[in-house]
Amino acid sequence: MPNKAIQKTWLLKPHDAAAALRLAHEFQLSEIAATLVTNRGITDSAAAERFFNPTLAHLHDPFLMKDMREAVDRILLAIQRQEKILIYGDYDVDGTTSTVILKKALSLIGAEVSYYIPERLKDGYGLRQDAMDMARQRGVQLIISVDTGIRAQQVVEYANSLGLDIIITDHHLPEAGLPKANAVLNPKRPDCNYPEKNLAGVGVAFKLAQALLMKTEQARFVESFVKIAAIGTIADIVPLTGENRVIAKYGLAGLREPKNFGLRALLEVAGLSGSKPISGSDVGFRIGPRINAVGRMAGASAAVDLFDAPDLPKALELANAMNVQNVARQQIEADTLALALEQIESHPELRSARVAVISGEGWHRGVIGIVASKVVERLHRPTLIISVEDGLGHGSGRSIPAFHLLEGLESCGDLFERFGGHSHAAGVTIRAEKIEELRRRLNAHAQRVLSAEDLIPVVPIDYELSFKQATLETLYEINRLEPFGSGNPLPTFATYGAQVVERPRILKDKHLKLRVMQAGRWVDCIWWGAAERAAEIFAGDKVSLAYTLSENDYNNNKHLQLIVKDLKVE
Repeated sequence: MPNKAIQKTWLLKPHDAAAALRLAHEFQLSEIAATLVTNRGITDSAAAERFFNPTLAHLHDPFLMKDMREAVDRILLAIQRQEKILIYGDYDVDGTTSTVILKKALSLIGAEVSYYIPERLKDGYGLRQDAMDMARQRGVQLIISVDTGIRAQQVVEYANSLGLDIIITDHHLPEAGLPKANAVLNPKRPDCNYPEKNLAGVGVAFKLAQALLMKTEQARFVESFVKIAAIGTIADIVPLTGENRVIAKYGLAGLREPKNFGLRALLEVAGLSGSKPISGSDVGFRIGPRINAVGRMAGASAAVDLFDAPDLPKALELANAMNVQNVARQQIEADTLALALEQIESHPELRSARVAVISGEGWHRGVIGIVASKVVERLHRPTLIISVEDGLGHGSGRSIPAFHLLEGLESCGDLFERFGGHSHAAGVTIRAEKIEELRRRLNAHAQRVLSAEDLIPVVPIDYELSFKQATLETLYEINRLEPFGSGNPLPTFATYGAQVVERPRILKDKHLKLRVMQAGRWVDCIWWGAAERAAEIFAGDKVSLAYTLSENDYNNNKHLQLIVKDLKVE
């Protein structure tokens, strides 16, 4: 599907020149770096200091979170009574890292703790009644959910009828009524005044661990949990601002020399062991997918077992198995994406719809969320990918900035067996015969709330850069803004009036490599997934580019490389 079908709008971010000049002087920054900082809403010295040098002292008091004292008191009572505690996790990176943190923290303070993570393909998402029965049979008295449970009112009531106490920790949007649990920890609940509303599930679990360690006078161990919290936070694509930035930046620094055997093994198989700093991109594209793969392809318990490995050889065995599953996931994902794109090509109404609802028989449920993300990238439309098995559809959706996906699903709520999620990511279960009605009603809702302009992708430009300014030195200074991610994106630059030096080359049938010159300097560019654009670009063409900066280190020869996000032939 040609990228040229979607014309993108480039939008230069407004600059606060006075604030940039002031920060450049105070923090010894170039004009470029100082402008990038102010683009992120940081215009005074105190905010800049916290941005560049976050410390654990910048973490909020966990007891500011609604129900935190009730949760801590109930857990400490369980330890005093020697009750069995079960952590009920989720199968993605956020859920598994949450499980790891609470399991280790509870063990540290003397709890008898086990965990349960449902299997994606067999059990589906969320708290389940049969799991409550299992817990009761095992003699569990207290269940703590992580990254799930905020919409599980019926299951919580069922658990209560069995004599089980429940503590919910979650970050998904709640419904009007909260579950009748002993405590509900979620900064998004309307009556919670916790300062950081955008914690990942692992962030909420981390705050509970922090509170428990503070209450038991073992706060010195909080630092050891930040590395795992950073992985889950970055991988869950929550905004890396405020407290999330503290967790991410401090945790990434700790990953350079991890003590945990599982972490060491994971970094080694991901090719990240050594002295080079671990970046947010490394977590998002190399560490997170390997953890996610076991939850997508099999059972996520293997990821928890990795962090419990007793020695490095066992950890390497588990990490290598995760690597194998990740390779299999990549192939299944590519095959499923190809099938989804075939449907779009053969059904023009899917391409023109406000929301793309695409279904297929027997598609692997472990990859449909990733496929939905990739279709969104291609179409710039909210997308719901549904795998149908035995008349039942399991769907995963992703959205664009202008469309609140969960609100869209709520407008069709009567069609689903179950559904839930966020503004930009959600999951559904629906009978196959209702998919067409879902497509109609969801698009009717989108027609009311989305304008034609909302469907035109915008490339935010941080700074107009000349090629003379595009140097490795500029890149190294920009890296002071790490970790990049949601809320603190990798800066995008624009250069106008450049010229293509030679005909672009296609790499691996997918990507485009080209050399471009401007202001007497040429640079190499890579445009991922843009092979089909090769026929439009010729040597000598005048072009404008939107891009990010990267370093190409080939045979110890380092040079700057541009990663193209969009190109316009003038």
